[in-house]
Amino acid sequence: MKNNLQVRNAPHVTSGWTSQKIMRLVFFALLPAAISGIYHFGLSAVGIILTCLAASWITDVVLQKVTNSTHGWFNWSSLVTGMLFALVLPPTVPPWVAIIGSVFAISIGKYAFGKGNNIFNPALIARTFVAVSFPAFLAKWITPDGVTSATPLTLMKLEGYSAVTQQYGSTLYNVLLSGDIGGCIGETSAIAILLGAAILFIFGVIEWRIPTFYLVTVAVFSAMVGRDVIFDLLAGGLMLGAFFMATDYVTSPITYKGKIIFAMGCGLLTMLFRVYSNLPEGVSYAILLMNAAAPLIERYTKPRPFGWKPDKKVIKT
Repeated sequence: MKNNLQVRNAPHVTSGWTSQKIMRLVFFALLPAAISGIYHFGLSAVGIILTCLAASWITDVVLQKVTNSTHGWFNWSSLVTGMLFALVLPPTVPPWVAIIGSVFAISIGKYAFGKGNNIFNPALIARTFVAVSFPAFLAKWITPDGVTSATPLTLMKLEGYSAVTQQYGSTLYNVLLSGDIGGCIGETSAIAILLGAAILFIFGVIEWRIPTFYLVTVAVFSAMVGRDVIFDLLAGGLMLGAFFMATDYVTSPITYKGKIIFAMGCGLLTMLFRVYSNLPEGVSYAILLMNAAAPLIERYTKPRPFGWKPDKKVIKT
């Protein structure tokens, strides 16, 4: 008689979502931030985005051949990495820096650990790599009208918050929301990032714990040290990091308690960097450090099975 039973590993009940579908949705959710960057910074932003996408895709295809991988020639994951990396670069960065960083993101950030087993967020580890290797290119900022100017966080670090309010006045929150300000290509417009995040929430790609506890921790810390809470939430790469970087499936904990601890750690480290270090921004380093701690967090936040009891020690007499 024919055996209709199938024996296989978990999960036994699956949805229609695949990693390719999820990555495709994330890519389209990043488009509002990308379009905002192109609108404000023009052709230079277009060139950087296309360069990063092309370099990431080509590197992925080549490494698939080298490693005999079977992910297919068109991999949305590599495009998401390329897009994220492009969005955290200044619009003035030379194309060759974008190429080197994209190759590093795919080859070292992804494939060095085994596909899907990377410890660190590939786009952030690549951004850190180019920031350390080519600091002069990563510290040059322009406003949307082409004038060289410090970012609001840099201005605050160098001259204090009074210099920020003096330069922007009552329009400070408006420019942080709209993106009409100097900064990385995809980090300047909070509205565009929130629009993309809404897409991820609607389709259930990300859940609320990591972004919420990340942002709340930043807000509480900012209020405790007497800073402008709204400014700290809207300025820099916090919004992009909270919704698109810290929520990465591979590099963040999967347990509910672990997500909360991870997010609070990201928020705490971000503000420690902003307030007490020489760096004006700390999102990248905060997330990368918590990426390293994610396996340990998962280990100690695993839910106990129903009916679980600790083993009783047998005392020999």
